[in-house]
Amino acid sequence: MRISILALAVSLIATPAFADEADRGDAIIVTGQRDQLKLDQKSDTGSRLGLSIMETPASVETLNQADMQFRGLRTAREAFADVPGAIAGNVPGNPAVITMRGFAGNVVSILQDGVRISSSTVVQRDTNTWHFDRIEVIKGPASVLFGEGALGGVVNKVTRKPQFDGNHMDALLSYGSFDTLMAAGGVNYQLSDTVAVRADASILRSDSLYDVDDNETRSSGLTASLLFKPSDDLSILIAVDHYNDRYDSSYQGALLIPAAYARDPSDAVRSSSGLVVDKAMRKRNYTPQGGYSGADETTIRSRIDWKLGGGWALGTDLMWYSADRAFLNNGTRSFIAPTSAFPNGSIQRGLTAFYHDHEYWNGRIALSNDSVIGDLRNRFTLGAEYNHTDFASLRETSTTSLVSSVDPFDPVVGTFPTDESLYRSQNVNFDSRLNTVSVFAEDALNLTPRWLIVAGARFDHMDLKRRVTDYLTTPNAVTNANPVYKPFSWRVGSSYAVTPDLTLYGQYTTAVSPVSSILLQSIANTRFKLTKGHSYEAGFKLAALAKRLTVTGAAYRIVQNDILTRDPTNPLQTVQGGTQSSQGVELSLGWALTDDLSMGSSFSYSDAQYDELIEAGGIDRSGNRPINVPSTTAAMNAAYHLPGTPITVSGFARHVSGFYTDTANSIFVKGRTTFDAAIAWAITDGATLTLRGRNLTDAFYGEYSGYNATDIYIGAPRSFEVSLATHF
Repeated sequence: MRISILALAVSLIATPAFADEADRGDAIIVTGQRDQLKLDQKSDTGSRLGLSIMETPASVETLNQADMQFRGLRTAREAFADVPGAIAGNVPGNPAVITMRGFAGNVVSILQDGVRISSSTVVQRDTNTWHFDRIEVIKGPASVLFGEGALGGVVNKVTRKPQFDGNHMDALLSYGSFDTLMAAGGVNYQLSDTVAVRADASILRSDSLYDVDDNETRSSGLTASLLFKPSDDLSILIAVDHYNDRYDSSYQGALLIPAAYARDPSDAVRSSSGLVVDKAMRKRNYTPQGGYSGADETTIRSRIDWKLGGGWALGTDLMWYSADRAFLNNGTRSFIAPTSAFPNGSIQRGLTAFYHDHEYWNGRIALSNDSVIGDLRNRFTLGAEYNHTDFASLRETSTTSLVSSVDPFDPVVGTFPTDESLYRSQNVNFDSRLNTVSVFAEDALNLTPRWLIVAGARFDHMDLKRRVTDYLTTPNAVTNANPVYKPFSWRVGSSYAVTPDLTLYGQYTTAVSPVSSILLQSIANTRFKLTKGHSYEAGFKLAALAKRLTVTGAAYRIVQNDILTRDPTNPLQTVQGGTQSSQGVELSLGWALTDDLSMGSSFSYSDAQYDELIEAGGIDRSGNRPINVPSTTAAMNAAYHLPGTPITVSGFARHVSGFYTDTANSIFVKGRTTFDAAIAWAITDGATLTLRGRNLTDAFYGEYSGYNATDIYIGAPRSFEVSLATHF
């Protein structure tokens, strides 16, 4: 498959097929500043009412394919980390995990073409971005649109689809540091005035995207779709997506060790107990050979849009999804002080082998109307949704004696054991059957041509059947649970066009989320109700100077109630009643100063905390900052086209403030500032050669924390790549 995909990409680069028929105005040739904030385009993620981003009373960000190529964003994690106000990491069991507005993990939903398959901590993979037409992000609670889990925000990955703009081909071939190769190609073919097809393929291979020992990375994708549009009133889309990835000897971050035993201690982490990141261990990987993280996913979907006349329209979505995932790595790692056997100290390891067998199907139908009531324009949508999930997860954990300890600086990692009888610490299987029935409604009423009121509501009936089998008992112990959840979410908001260039907005919205991933929560946790959240938000959107300047700003507060805490009178008992909150401001700007010079910038500040949280032993964490939540992010980029030449130079700077890795706030990962740059040369009208450098100052910094508070994912060092993008 690698050879065939590479051959496809090379052929697309070398052969100017369809050159005369291609719409060169749509070419994805990266020669200048990424598009501005695109406030006049419609957002399917912000609402189902066909509202533009300007009209939507919420913060909506969009990265399109041209944006991602301009910025050099190869994977989902890189794209998510480029969202203003967000950071992302690559925890092996949760690739491309994202933090937004003070919340992370399963309370930030990630959609596939508008459908939420399950918690992002279960389904998200670090997919190649080539297959995305765009990534849409709505910040803050959105359960009213997509159900449970959408508290911190929603990320919607929208796959490329056929277009009726003629026949054309796109391709991208790049090679760079750490022996990283990416090849991708896509074909749009218009069979007739009513039928068009598109197919895309990609492959990425690297010794390690993080420059870590024994961490070869491979990911591939193949997507294809057919669009049948017999009239302006009817369109039918059928699509198939397949993704595969594998990360050998999964990188679990750098393990913190006492400063006294570090050979080259860094200042990237501050710890109350004197733990540091040792640069001498920067590239070390302690997962035994044969360990890996990987997934194989297939999706079949369809979308039918039918305009019924009189402003009425009917939309239906059908999706079937299947995935097999595996996670074989070090579940626990700890540093042991030097002994006679290990004079440099040792790393003691446990092992975990987790597997997912996941099937899901979803059906959604929505009836909408755009008409005039009296003299007032009114748009509304009424719909229903049903989905079914079959999920099995075998979870095996070893004792630390199963594998030998290793030297921190020169580890002999050994081989991952395959005999399942060796896993004697935990060996259980989670079987889940989840059926969800939902009804939803939205309405947007123009009280005046400038003043819009938007409201929405959603009710979900969630029936979960959970069966847990413990294979370490004789006979096997089986426990069952059958919780039923009936959440109701709603929102109300308004936008007002002060001038054609300036809109003010505000909204109040609610959300729900389980206390942990609904498909993986323990039997004990099934007795808890869903947590509830709400948010206030106000902001503005400006498109001025003939839309050469776009500025958006927002202020918000989000509160999540009923998180797990300990009973103040009995710290041995876990109860609901804790609270987490976040409030902050965000600002984004894009400005085309001249035809040759443009720039963009963003700033976000978040004051997040546990308002009420008691942990084991009655320890009060109230007032502490949540894990992996920086207070400040800022970014700036600029692009300049050298007049009279085919050369464009661009620069990128990003700052992320520090964050904590534990609820006690005893381990602090310091902030960082990184710089990237690129030089692009438009060889022809249809081909651009780009030289790109990342992390040019070779900053040594912590990107995210992992399963344990002492696991810190170190950002990739300085790297370079050269790429060739074509459009014919």
